[in-house]
Amino acid sequence: MATDKPTPGKPNDAGNRMHPYATRVLEQVSAKYPWETEFLQAVHEVLACISPVLLVNPRYEKLCILERLVEPERTVSFRVPWTDDRNAVHVTRGYRVQFSSVLGPYKGGIRFHPSVTESSLKFLGFEQTFKNALTGQQLGGGKGGASFQTRGRSDQEIMRFCQAFMTELSRHIDANTDIPAGDIGVGSREIGFMFGQYKRLANRFEGVLTGKGVEWGGSLMRPEATGYGVAYFADRMLGTRNESLAGKTVAVSGFGNVAWGAVEKVTALGAKVVTLSGPDGFVHDPAGVSGEKIEYMLTLRAGGGDAVKGYADHFGVEFHPGRRPWVVPCDVALPCAIQNELGEEDARQLIANKCQCVAEGANMPTTPEAVELLQQARVLFAPGKAANAGGVACSGLEMAQNSSRQRWPATQVDEALGGIMRSIHDKCLEAASLHGREGDYVAGANIAGFLRVAEAMIDQGIC
Repeated sequence: MATDKPTPGKPNDAGNRMHPYATRVLEQVSAKYPWETEFLQAVHEVLACISPVLLVNPRYEKLCILERLVEPERTVSFRVPWTDDRNAVHVTRGYRVQFSSVLGPYKGGIRFHPSVTESSLKFLGFEQTFKNALTGQQLGGGKGGASFQTRGRSDQEIMRFCQAFMTELSRHIDANTDIPAGDIGVGSREIGFMFGQYKRLANRFEGVLTGKGVEWGGSLMRPEATGYGVAYFADRMLGTRNESLAGKTVAVSGFGNVAWGAVEKVTALGAKVVTLSGPDGFVHDPAGVSGEKIEYMLTLRAGGGDAVKGYADHFGVEFHPGRRPWVVPCDVALPCAIQNELGEEDARQLIANKCQCVAEGANMPTTPEAVELLQQARVLFAPGKAANAGGVACSGLEMAQNSSRQRWPATQVDEALGGIMRSIHDKCLEAASLHGREGDYVAGANIAGFLRVAEAMIDQGIC
């Protein structure tokens, strides 16, 4: 987790300084929420990147677009009382941050993990707003969750917690207001328990959650969609230099759904993945993670643990306890674990090893200092709000299938997903180029997302 406060007015690259209006708003937010470090990091990135837009659009300042943009429309906090298998009563705090509905109903995951706080959810909801805008779909931004740990809990305990959580959350969501999805700690099992409770309470069957089981309203390819999207985006990035993923060596962090999907699609596109990681360390598999090894990733995940050492033991490869995979030479790096996992020294190592491309599979996994180093070294770098938008894009496709009471074949979903990711890539480059930031995916993603949200806010008046 980052601990330093953002520095207003600090050059974000090549001497470009933050617009005075953006600086003022950042100072206001920093003074108001000094403890919300993840949120402030995300706000700083956006405000720094959109400064060229503010220079030529004074109406944004006149209409207080930034002041309105950095405040969630609504934050819901509630207690979740539940009982464990010994009939002991526990009380957990649940949240739903409904950040922006200007482009459509709130859309974003529910996370069950000890790290969940209101600050972390504000950061994720803020990022989700721009990510969803980039997809071109009619989706607002939101995020929710609780500090509940599913690992080590029985199915019955998880069911009771999910039912208690949904009993409170159901007051604030429906298929046209807020459509949560899964996230860390919330997979198809948890979505099923919550959907069943919502259906019982609302007395209707509707697409109020995405990530549902395929036989009862879910979409094919949803679990792997985020990882697939990262692979498509990285391949498109390399294409700007007349290259592709084919024949490349790829380092991946994480071993959950995002990493699994990325490994599967990257391998299908002809690259070789040589690392996976978890909180316990990373594995180095020079032969490549392919075939049954990809399937074994699902076995690891199903075990409910946070360790990848089991992969090393099972396949007889190197395990490096307590370390990150970025020391392994690679052409492409895909951080797919958690925020701020790729720091300044990691970036230096990637640059020294001639890494050509970094595409974020997780939400903000690269620290600002590392991003700056990578960009200065002309390493292709894509932020998560662009590169990992495949998950929410597929959720939007699930919503479309629910509305029409249809289920699309996997080929149709994959084709639509690939088209959306290519469109996001091209929007980022176009926006960056139009505002004097040629080839800067970070600036392009933030500018393109901001413009769509800001113009909709203007159209809808002061609300």
